[in-house]
Amino acid sequence: MHPMLNTAVKAARRAGTVINRASFDIERIKVSEKGHNDFVTEVDKAAEQAIIEVLKTAYPEHAILAEESGASPNLHDETEYVWIIDPIDGTTNFIHGFPQYCVSIALQHRGQITQAVVYDPTRNDLFTATKGAGAYLNEKRIRVSRRDKMAEALIGTGFPFRSNEGLDEYMKMFRIMTERCAGLRRPGAAALDLAYVACGRLDGFFEKGLQAWDMAAGSLLITEAGGIVGNFAGESDYLHHGNVIAGTPKIFAQMVNLLSPFAK
Repeated sequence: MHPMLNTAVKAARRAGTVINRASFDIERIKVSEKGHNDFVTEVDKAAEQAIIEVLKTAYPEHAILAEESGASPNLHDETEYVWIIDPIDGTTNFIHGFPQYCVSIALQHRGQITQAVVYDPTRNDLFTATKGAGAYLNEKRIRVSRRDKMAEALIGTGFPFRSNEGLDEYMKMFRIMTERCAGLRRPGAAALDLAYVACGRLDGFFEKGLQAWDMAAGSLLITEAGGIVGNFAGESDYLHHGNVIAGTPKIFAQMVNLLSPFAK
């Protein structure tokens, strides 16, 4: 395992310990609302701090881009390495005791994602990838599914959580995809959905309005597992614009064909 990936795994497991301890007494967790249906807990903050402490101890010169604490002061300097962190992707699920959330950590080097960890602490599922070295689930090599027909595909998605923001557009996409695929699922944790595409549990995924920390780690898992990730026009700038389609090569192409009218 690459030394930087090993450090990311250590950080993810440290955060997972914080999350699992808190999950035994969810009713006592303090929750605040950043926006409509956008929650943050003291556990998110504690888990993020645990991650940053591990990463900064190993690599004090690296920059940080994290969901709760934002960007480190050196992010826009000449820093070649940036850690992109989501301490709990799926916070709404977490505060309801719905076991579908994860820790997501990615390393960006000179603009490219080179290391990725998605850790599901409820199942102890550890997804890892190093650019050029494949993707793994609990140290076993994973590949995207072999399905190539949209009518047979199980597709993941996420609804816009901000009040009325793009909801009408999303319902149109939802209907198009529902009519053409075998099933549409909305579990509520994009990073974990992307990891599921990488290991074949889902055949594709699409969502609009995501942040870099929702997609960075999962995107590398998918490409290293033989899949494709792009925006709604099939282009590669999804990390900057937040609209993403991912899937097996043939499912990806069919999804872009169906959803490209919504690329904006």
